[in-house]
Amino acid sequence: MSYVRNGSRWTALGVLSATGLMTILDGSIVTVAMPAIQRDLGFSGAELSWIVNAYLIPFGGLLLLAGRLGDLIGRRTLFLAGNAIFAAASVLAGAATDPGTLIAARFLQGAGSALASAVVLGILVTLFTEPGERGKAIAIFSFTGAAGASIGQVLGGVLTDALSWPWIFFVNVPIGVVTIVLALRVLPADRGAGLSAGADVLGAVLVTAGLMLGIYTVVKVEEYGWLAAHTLGLGALSLALLGAFVARQATARAPLMPLRILRSRNVVGANLAQMLALSGMFAFQVLVALYMQRVLGYGALETGLAMLPAAVGIGSISLFVSARLSARYGARAVLMSGLVLLVAAMVLLTRVTVDAGYLTHLLPPMLLISGGGLVLPALATLGMSGARESDAGLASGLFNTTQQVGMAIGVAVLSTMAAARTGELLTAGAGQAVALTGGYRLAFGISAGLLVAAFVVALTVLRRPARDSAAPAANPATDPTTDPAVDLAETRG
Repeated sequence: MSYVRNGSRWTALGVLSATGLMTILDGSIVTVAMPAIQRDLGFSGAELSWIVNAYLIPFGGLLLLAGRLGDLIGRRTLFLAGNAIFAAASVLAGAATDPGTLIAARFLQGAGSALASAVVLGILVTLFTEPGERGKAIAIFSFTGAAGASIGQVLGGVLTDALSWPWIFFVNVPIGVVTIVLALRVLPADRGAGLSAGADVLGAVLVTAGLMLGIYTVVKVEEYGWLAAHTLGLGALSLALLGAFVARQATARAPLMPLRILRSRNVVGANLAQMLALSGMFAFQVLVALYMQRVLGYGALETGLAMLPAAVGIGSISLFVSARLSARYGARAVLMSGLVLLVAAMVLLTRVTVDAGYLTHLLPPMLLISGGGLVLPALATLGMSGARESDAGLASGLFNTTQQVGMAIGVAVLSTMAAARTGELLTAGAGQAVALTGGYRLAFGISAGLLVAAFVVALTVLRRPARDSAAPAANPATDPTTDPAVDLAETRG
């Protein structure tokens, strides 16, 4: 990888963070514009969910493949290609005049996001090798993610009301163009290992098909139910494809995903903890918004503003606090502290009522959700800690894949459970608001359980560094104590 001046590294971080912001922004900005899109383009009720699903499926399904491709053909090359595809697809989405065109554009947006996002952390950890700087860089990147979630909810309402829904897509274009121009100047050129080092076509087909089918199955659970033949059959097929992929990687001469990446206890533990934690955190974002609108009668813009303290808290803590705490106490301790705050927030939300006041019932958990500002950077640090430099793109792709799968599963599970509980209460004679509140309270309780499970994984699986806990993690590319083979030996010992 070519040498990068210190100032250029921080500019490069801004470029990487802009892509993270754009990806998160696009995932949340579209939700508040869906009624306007349905009215203008003639979407049916069943088709409307595909405005979200058509983005989510390729995004989650291609992340692992894209991460490995970044190691093989060059992470900067893949980053540029992904941003170019995303920007072009955003133009197509904004210009769509029928449902089919918009759904196709959303699919391309998801694919472009996957290509760019999969290698972002891989580029980041190779740019910032000094532990203190790396912690700060990861904190800044996590801050932009939190900002994107908040901005998306507010900006979607503003753009749709003030202009029209196509502008929620057109807003991506200038961001994408500026990102590409700056990336050409400040991101280091890396040649990659070459496709011959890992051109496992069969493995690529198996993992991409398995992940896409699995995510499709999960996002359709609310429509079909968990025990329906559709869910069980496609779920089994997805697991079979992923199982075949793992078997293929164990025997392939040039595997797409060298299984040595899974020998690191911290990599495996961080990804598992992230899947559980994001299941609860992202479901909170969706369900509390629905609660405020469907029960308390908030509008779209009011909902976004009401959730602003949570996003600002997450962003502020990730930017100003998390890196310092991780350097002093270690990422594992910081992760567990953040999870305690998140569990407390969900427990408080299990007590909401049909006439809850914002200051008394909603603001306290919104502030406690700031614990996510400790959780997200710590997970990223731990998830990348056991990866060699040659596998940084793969580790980044794996980390982003478990993130997307966790969010998809969380929304599917908690939405289904909330709907089932609401149905039971309606059948028992409860009013609409009471039944909805009962469903959401159950969902928040399950979310608390998922976060407790993430805490248990952090406590029992993640490994405390043998060095002084005050010393931050060393560069995995140069420090033998973070080599997966050493990690495996310590795990067995």
